[in-house]
Amino acid sequence: MHSVSPRSLWSALQKMPREARDTLFTLAVIAWVLMPQINHVPLWCSLLTGSVLCWRTWLAFSARPLPSRWWLLLLLMAALGATFFSFGTFLGREPGVTLIMVLLALKTLELRARRDAFVVFFLCFFSMLTSFFFSQSLFTAAAILVALLGLLTALVNAHMPVGKPALRQSARIAASMTLLGAPIMAVLFVLFPRIGPLWGVPADTLSSRSGLSATMQVGNMARIALDNGIAMRIRFDGTAPVQSSLYFRGPVLSTFDGREWLPLRPEFPASMQPQAELRVRGAPLRYEVTLEPGNGGAWLMLLDASASGPLLPQLRPRMTPELQWVANRRVNELLRYQAESHLDFQHGPMQASPGLQDYVSLPPGFNPRTLGLAAELLRQPALRQADGAARVAAALARLREGGYTYTLSPGVSGQHSADEFWFDSKQGFCEHIASSFVILMRAMDVPARVVTGYQGGELNPVDGFWVVRHRDAHAWAEVWLAGRGWVRVDPTTSVAPSRVETTARLGSPEGAIAAAVNAVSPGLRISLASLWDASNNRWNQWVLNYSQDRQLGLLRALGFESPNWLTLSYLLIACGVLASLFGAAWAAWDKRRQDPWLRLLQQAAAQLRKQGVRFAAQCPPRQLAQHTIQQLGADQPFAQAMHHWLLRLEAQRYAPSPVRPVTLRTLARELQRLPRPW
Repeated sequence: MHSVSPRSLWSALQKMPREARDTLFTLAVIAWVLMPQINHVPLWCSLLTGSVLCWRTWLAFSARPLPSRWWLLLLLMAALGATFFSFGTFLGREPGVTLIMVLLALKTLELRARRDAFVVFFLCFFSMLTSFFFSQSLFTAAAILVALLGLLTALVNAHMPVGKPALRQSARIAASMTLLGAPIMAVLFVLFPRIGPLWGVPADTLSSRSGLSATMQVGNMARIALDNGIAMRIRFDGTAPVQSSLYFRGPVLSTFDGREWLPLRPEFPASMQPQAELRVRGAPLRYEVTLEPGNGGAWLMLLDASASGPLLPQLRPRMTPELQWVANRRVNELLRYQAESHLDFQHGPMQASPGLQDYVSLPPGFNPRTLGLAAELLRQPALRQADGAARVAAALARLREGGYTYTLSPGVSGQHSADEFWFDSKQGFCEHIASSFVILMRAMDVPARVVTGYQGGELNPVDGFWVVRHRDAHAWAEVWLAGRGWVRVDPTTSVAPSRVETTARLGSPEGAIAAAVNAVSPGLRISLASLWDASNNRWNQWVLNYSQDRQLGLLRALGFESPNWLTLSYLLIACGVLASLFGAAWAAWDKRRQDPWLRLLQQAAAQLRKQGVRFAAQCPPRQLAQHTIQQLGADQPFAQAMHHWLLRLEAQRYAPSPVRPVTLRTLARELQRLPRPW
């Protein structure tokens, strides 16, 4: 059985008729352009697009005629109906991308003339841009760059209608065009005034991304922990704190309806509700956050606890009574901000208030055995008159000594989730443990609430950034204690202390490739992953997050005292003028260096005209030599030398000597040394 190598495929492609070869190359480029969209469109769209492209490939291989327009109309109507059935509209990001993919695939069935090819190229360029609606990662950018080179190669090839030029020649021209345009692109990127994020997309763009949610149903956070994607990157000013103190505060959930934890739905007026009342001690910890887009929330992730909040004037961040920092709109783009936090702090009211009753309420009819456990614990003499701290300690002791385990797959929780955890399964993820703990605390008349966010992370040794992933999503509890206010209690540490003390995380099993790499070199995969994360971070920092502040900061570093958009405009104009002058000089130089052989012939012709030799404007060297002998005389030394030199010039172009080839430089020197007729 013979294997097919890429070289043999390329050779077979080159031997095909030009029309079939160009069509197959264009189809391959279209498939590459559409590949990043497969996971973001309905399954029927991917199947239809792939089937049409395969059909068109078969038609090109077999040299069969294209289908009639009735087939195209039937497929188009079916695609429109399926799009409307899938989304209920033709407007929006997903239906728009779906229609573009279908139209591009169907247009290949009309690929008869150059005009049709140019329409396909236009749709391909537009489809490439839509890939950034879903991802702006370095990997996506690299894939789009390959697609761009392929499209430019096909476009250059389409502008060479005569003969059968090699695709390699078109690829070289396309690469040269890309390299020539790269400096202009770089200047525009650096100096073009920034109005918003680089890749501005609609608000629904990131709705499908995994991340924290404004609510918590027991079992949902375990699915987030399977996501190895990056939630944010942190760069600390100095040494990073210890792992166990890294709690990044997200949504605070204070109302429980029996199945789901929700933001506070107070039964008391705002004037009676507990306020943040943050009290900090010691020097602040300063750091920079690069926050990846979440799933449409407005929360800004900060270390507990920040008194001043992030420096984001355009988002006007504010602190809620639950100590959470939120923006004035949803965060749908990569965001970077400076912040500072105090790890030593207290917050919340020091004395009991009526508003704290919202934090001990429980829905009737749920978790009766947990309520019975609370009553049993309170009947113990040591807890009957004890304060909240002792009751918290008793619950944590039960977690440590009761045989409970920490797992990513505890099973599906039913109506009484806390009962199942405390008495039946005795296993759970952090959300199961935190939810069951808070329910028990409330049943013991201790105000408590669930806090979600991220805990821990890992240091990337390549760039020194602290990387927090979605798998670091965590849920913990806060209890109110008299004289201390709200106090963080992480019940998961009583079951699995390593969860907050080390970087070890539960997660999905490794794939075959990762397992094979680990078998060869356990540290190789970690090193490669760290290098890739660092590269992606640089891409995020210097490309995706190249904001107006960074742009103006770059100008200040270059010596401009107070740069603004007018400064950028003047610099752009200056660069445009310099580029035009450089282009004109290049064109003049290129014109002079174009065909040096012809330039030598023109110099010889100019000398002959001075001697009165008459000849046609486009006279070749051999005829010019004959005119020289006929009009100047065969016995004249100049005529003899010029005749001999013109024949050598002709031989240099059309019959070069394989033994001692004559160079143009040698001929140019000989022309200068010819004997003068005067």
